[in-house]
Amino acid sequence: MIRNILLLVMTLGSIPDTWAQVNNTVSGKVYELNDKGDQVPLVGANVYWLGTTKGTPTGINGQFNLERVAGMDQLVVSYIGYQNDTLKVTSNQELTVQLVPDATLDEVEIEYRQKTVQIDYLNPLKSEHISEKELLKAACCNLSESFETNPSVDVSFTDAVTGTRQIQMLGLAGPYTQITRENMPDVRGLSAIYGMVYIPGTWIESIQLNKGAGSVVNGYESVAGQINVELRKPEESDKLYANIYGNEGGRFEANLNWSQKVGKNWTTAVLLHTKANAIERDRNKDGFLDNPLSQHFIGLNRWKYIGANGLMMQFGVKGTYIDNLGGQVGFDPETDRGTTNAWGMNLLTKRYEGWAKIGKVYIEQPWKSVGLQISGVYHDQDSYFGLNEYDANQQSFYGNFIYQSMIGTTDHQFKTGASIQYDQYDEVLNTNDYGRTEVVPGAYFEYSYSMLDKFNAMAGIRVDHHNLYGTFMTPRIHLRYALTDQTVLRASMGRGQRTASIFAENIGLFASSRQIIVQGDNSDKPFGLDAEVAWNYGINLTQEFRLDYREGSFSVEYYRTNFENQIVVDLDQSPQQVSFYNLNGASYSNSFQAQVDYEILKFVDMRIGYRWFDVNTTYGDATLQKPLVSAHRAFLNLGYETRSDWKFDYTFNWQGEKRIPFTGSNPSDYQLQQKSPDFYLMNVQVTKSWNDRFEVYVGVENLLNYKQESPILASEDPFGDYFDSSLVWGPIFGRNTYAGLRYRMK
Repeated sequence: MIRNILLLVMTLGSIPDTWAQVNNTVSGKVYELNDKGDQVPLVGANVYWLGTTKGTPTGINGQFNLERVAGMDQLVVSYIGYQNDTLKVTSNQELTVQLVPDATLDEVEIEYRQKTVQIDYLNPLKSEHISEKELLKAACCNLSESFETNPSVDVSFTDAVTGTRQIQMLGLAGPYTQITRENMPDVRGLSAIYGMVYIPGTWIESIQLNKGAGSVVNGYESVAGQINVELRKPEESDKLYANIYGNEGGRFEANLNWSQKVGKNWTTAVLLHTKANAIERDRNKDGFLDNPLSQHFIGLNRWKYIGANGLMMQFGVKGTYIDNLGGQVGFDPETDRGTTNAWGMNLLTKRYEGWAKIGKVYIEQPWKSVGLQISGVYHDQDSYFGLNEYDANQQSFYGNFIYQSMIGTTDHQFKTGASIQYDQYDEVLNTNDYGRTEVVPGAYFEYSYSMLDKFNAMAGIRVDHHNLYGTFMTPRIHLRYALTDQTVLRASMGRGQRTASIFAENIGLFASSRQIIVQGDNSDKPFGLDAEVAWNYGINLTQEFRLDYREGSFSVEYYRTNFENQIVVDLDQSPQQVSFYNLNGASYSNSFQAQVDYEILKFVDMRIGYRWFDVNTTYGDATLQKPLVSAHRAFLNLGYETRSDWKFDYTFNWQGEKRIPFTGSNPSDYQLQQKSPDFYLMNVQVTKSWNDRFEVYVGVENLLNYKQESPILASEDPFGDYFDSSLVWGPIFGRNTYAGLRYRMK
């Protein structure tokens, strides 16, 4: 009898071990207590085995199921803003875990110097966040001048007459980079080049710069990357912000930003900008103005509503008026326009924009939201360049509906929605009309997966139907893997498609005597040309480090862009012609960049970088290096800030030689070398602040006064066969001293 009882006890004692083998998981619920003492599930809390990366987030009801790990019995539960809890798991009983919010201290003093350019280490896209503090390191008067201290973006002039700057990224011209304002299309179409001037620097709160294929949520047009501009928010801005700027070239600017709270839920802001250049300057004595005489007036009013139930709404209107007059010194538009008395140019732009955003985040389900974006643009441009008349009109509408939620847990999230892009263009070049209407409805789905902080993936696809090009698909994928806590590896691949606005994107060519030839097929397609289609592939590695108690980062990246079709801008067939035609052969861009950011001394920040481009296109039957693009660039930026609010910034650029388009058939006096020389540029700025309100700054651009000699070919005969101001490979204005002041009222 006693023997039987002992056997029964031994059998019962082995049952839990048997159950543990059968149920090799642990499950439970994570919650907090609200003010009424009720249990509120915590969604997205991290549950993982101590000392491992094996874990899972909690689901909709705060529940989790997690596989056991051999030898592990310490379970950690964490959630942002709450105290971690560590449990010892000895049985298969379902767990209930209450997390307690972090204690609120009476006073916490933290001293930390925030970086002016930050990289989001958890985002599968390598996104550089450029803050306002970074923009203030240089004379950032508009968006095109906002990248002087950034090695990822090259800035150059379109020509030596209009004074227009353009950007390049990954060795590709600016229009291949999708530029959005608060994630809505902005600089595109007729504004593809000049549109960056329409965004004053004092309006910019921050810039997010992504290279390679972007998110399908933002559309299909991104090829080289995306630049998203965040304007000052009325609920966060200074009550009053004023800025005055002037330089030795006769340029004067004034900016005024005002924000105000209206009632309980509304805020509004008014942003104003004006620019004037009324002084004729010809420092290189070529008979042409260094900069056009100009008048700019740009104004914006925005309203924002933030409700208590997760509803947010904002809308705004913007107006732009720009009048630029340039050309030969003494040109009089009243008597000289349309004649050969003197060569002149005038660009008059009137642009009106309106937009609205409506969104709702579900308070009880914070991973779930819906949003609607809509915008409209009316753009009217009258211009002439010598004897070339170019008038253009654009009317555009954009709509995008976005729904965001999760699948099971916050590890699996998705965005889906539908969009429409409508564009009507009417362009008249001399007597030729190039009108077109484009209607592109589409739908998309983007899935994101995250495994703690270790691995992230974002895969998206969209399907769009273009009324002239037909139906096409845009797949994109981004991957991120944390090799260590300080080392992140990313990879991306994606397709981009866009319509080339060949005149607006190459408007500097009008400031020449080149005959414009469009080799289209006379179809209904824009200009009779096909859509531009490219695939972009990229990989990058980011490494954070600490050296001598100071933090730094190192990054290295490589991107390749392959064009299936490209609209070739051929300047090599003849110096007297420019031809536009569909690609017939190979066209690609290879881009490599290495960069180090480090605080070399206390309060002395350094950014040093090197980038290499290999950009080639088939022109006719020959594959040539893309003209006017430097293969090599070295960069250095040093910033020093004292405790007494003095700031010193220094930027150094070295650019290697560039290929110059063919001029060998011109007379010897009008022939250029095949390659430009390399050159150095240096910029400095000194800033002094008082009481976080008043700030004065002075600076010098192109400190060494390096200039491209004779940037205008045949400037003495602007109506002759050899006149060309578009072959610009270097600085054309020389040294430029500027000064300004800023005032803030909190």
